[in-house]
Amino acid sequence: MHDKAEQFIQTVMTALNQEQLLLPSLPEIALKVRKECEKEDSSAEHIAELLLNDASLSVKLLQVANSSFYKINVETSDIKMAITRLGLHQVKSLVISLAMKQLYQASTDILRERFRELWLSSVKTATLCRMLCSHINHLDKEQAMLAGLTHSIGALPVLLMAESDEELLNNAQALITVTQQAQGKIGECIFRKWNFPEYMIQMANECYDFKRSHEGPADYLDVLQVALVEGSIYTGLECPDDWSEIPAFKKLGINTDVNFLDIEDNKLTFEETEALLK
Repeated sequence: MHDKAEQFIQTVMTALNQEQLLLPSLPEIALKVRKECEKEDSSAEHIAELLLNDASLSVKLLQVANSSFYKINVETSDIKMAITRLGLHQVKSLVISLAMKQLYQASTDILRERFRELWLSSVKTATLCRMLCSHINHLDKEQAMLAGLTHSIGALPVLLMAESDEELLNNAQALITVTQQAQGKIGECIFRKWNFPEYMIQMANECYDFKRSHEGPADYLDVLQVALVEGSIYTGLECPDDWSEIPAFKKLGINTDVNFLDIEDNKLTFEETEALLK
C-alpha cells in the first residue's frame, strides 16, 4: 500500500499542478456575508436580510449568539439583534465557520463516512482552538475557530479523487497518510482562491510541522498546533510523544503535564462549543 499511496499522491499533485483538480468553492451565503461585512456602509440589517435567505444558517447563528460563552443575559430570537450583539467582525468569521459543513457532501456511503470523520475531527480542532485563544488577548477567538475548521480543507479534493480507488478509500491509515502529505499545497490553492489571508495559507502548509519555532508572541498556527496535539486523544493524529518539546506549547505557556481537556470546566465548555458547530 505504501507504493500505491506514493503513486496516488503523485497523481493528485500532478492534477493540482495542471489545474485539473476540482477545488471546493466557499459557500455562496458565506461569500455574500463576508463581502457585506467588509463594506464601509454595512449594517446588521443588511446582513440579516442575507441570512434570512438561509433558514438553517440563521438558526445556527442564533444558537451561537444565545450560547453561554457569549455571556449574553437575555436571549433573542431576532437575527438582526443577534448580529448587533456579536458585531460584524465576529459574524463574518462565524458565518464562514457555520457554512463550512455544506462542503462536506458526498454521493457514496463510504465517501460520506470519510467526509464525516474529517468534519468531526475539524470540529474538535476548531473547538479547542477557540478555547485556547480565549486567554490570548492579541488573537481573535472566532478567527482561531475558523482556522481549526479549515486547516484540513485540502483533504476534500484528495478524498474525492480517492473515491475511484476502493482499496485506498477503505484503508483508513493509508488515506490519512495520503491526505496529510497532499493537503497543505492543495489547501494553499483553495485559500488563495477564496482570498484568505496569508496566515491561513501558512497554517494549511505548516500545521503538522511540530518543530516550528518563531520570534515574537504566539500566533494562530501555535494555537492550531496545540489544538491538534491536545485533540489527538480524540482524532488519533500521530504527534510527538514529548509535548514539552513542541515550541507551540511554550509560546502559549501551557503546562504539558496535564491535558487541557482533563480540566472539568474546560471539558464542559468543549462539549457545548462542539455541539454548536456540529
